[in-house]
Amino acid sequence: MAYDDFRDWISALERAGELKHIRAEVDPILEITEITDRVSKSAGGGPALVFENVKGYRGWRVLINQFGSERRMRLALGVDSLDEIAARIHQFLDVKSPEGLLEKIKMLPMLAEMNKFFPKTVANGPCKEVIRRDNFDLLHMPVLQCWPKDGGRFITLPCVITRDPRTGKRNVGMYRMQVYDARTAGMHWQRQKVGAEHYRERMRAAGSAGVPPAVAAASSPPHARSAAVDLMARSGGGAIEAEGERPKGKMEVAVAIGTEPALTFAAVIPAPPDVEEFMIAGFLRQKPVELVKCETVDLEIPATAEIVLEGYVNLDELRTEGPFGDHTGFYSLEDLYPVFHVTCVTHRKDPIYATTIVGKPPMEDAWMGKAIERIFLPLMRVTLPEIVDVNLPVEAVFHNLMIVSIRKSYPGHARKVMNGIWAMGQAMFTKCVVVVDEDCDVQDLREVVLRLANNIDPERDIQFTLGPVDSLDHSSRLPNFGSKMGIDATRKWPTEGFTRPWPDEIRMDEATKRRVDAMWKTLGID
Repeated sequence: MAYDDFRDWISALERAGELKHIRAEVDPILEITEITDRVSKSAGGGPALVFENVKGYRGWRVLINQFGSERRMRLALGVDSLDEIAARIHQFLDVKSPEGLLEKIKMLPMLAEMNKFFPKTVANGPCKEVIRRDNFDLLHMPVLQCWPKDGGRFITLPCVITRDPRTGKRNVGMYRMQVYDARTAGMHWQRQKVGAEHYRERMRAAGSAGVPPAVAAASSPPHARSAAVDLMARSGGGAIEAEGERPKGKMEVAVAIGTEPALTFAAVIPAPPDVEEFMIAGFLRQKPVELVKCETVDLEIPATAEIVLEGYVNLDELRTEGPFGDHTGFYSLEDLYPVFHVTCVTHRKDPIYATTIVGKPPMEDAWMGKAIERIFLPLMRVTLPEIVDVNLPVEAVFHNLMIVSIRKSYPGHARKVMNGIWAMGQAMFTKCVVVVDEDCDVQDLREVVLRLANNIDPERDIQFTLGPVDSLDHSSRLPNFGSKMGIDATRKWPTEGFTRPWPDEIRMDEATKRRVDAMWKTLGID
């Protein structure tokens, strides 16, 4: 069942016994993080938390850890198992062109369901109960400073909405925003994100040379200057100078905070750039997302959002953003990023502020990542049908390690899968890919380590390649570029040059296991 809005979702958490109210006064500077970190690292991820007495923010409530358990992820998406969503995706991917009238009639229910995916524009919505064109201040919201060495306070759960200047398609992404002052914030568009591509398209249209402004570059550390050049680089361009002029102009942006859970989750899904997240949310909730027009920019926003920030980024302005305690467990360093200027704030009466924290896993984002792993398995199989299962271990913060089991069919098959993964959307950032045979349960790390340690000859079975890496990878040789490793831990075949006998794994025969099962209760062990 789809939730009507953020508050309906909170009520569902309450009914399910998944919500705790914190009525003691707590500071948004560091204290909320420390409390939530302890809760999220407790058994099962702990409950969602509502802070009702935030120091310095009378009347405000803060919700955090809303997705921080497997049960809450299932509750958020309205399923008993995340595999249900994967099965629905597979059903749509498996559609064949109908050849007769009867087959066309059978497709009508599916077409009717697809109609639910598309967003619907409405005249008004609760997000406009209060409209502030002048009397607003970003720090009137209880924005957190999460970690001691953070560069300031960060909005950490925003649905950032932009429009592709070429196609008109909208993107909803989740990019942290450092609050600089009452009306400006950093827009952390990493180089490979869709928001950054929209920004570059605007710059290309304005005749950009892709160069950071001289003043900002001169006053920033070297690593920030190089990252800024990389962020704004034009594809196909020549050499990029360290300083220079950038084009004038603006790009409109809207930010929704406190949306119903399917849309919040859709904003973090690594979807193809031509698929709108509003449609993905409609698919997940099986009900259209209702949108309303912004007041000051030509964009649409979720009608039921708790808070909406409208504004723009200048094409000729970058500013130092960070450091920020990130999901890798380390601080991401200062970089130059575009600056978001707020032109209008709209919100519900008595708005509830939605936020999250990231840091050393496991935390709330770990459960979101595991949900993405399950849901997108059918999509991976479209390109690589030999894949049986995947595991993105939480401790490797998802993009550092992928374990894949395959139905091996020919020599070099494991290496083909590695290269296929590195060519697949956001999976291109995967630092290490381990490939095992189909009879290995990739969710059982003990079994994986057994295969990995026993099935490889390091010189023969490990390969290295160069390519794009995640912007948050502090160990790569250059920002956004570095090496990756693939390990073939499958059984080796003679056609792969392995001529020695390959031993069988130790397994008890089934007859003996059945006899012991029958006598087990008489043994007095349990």
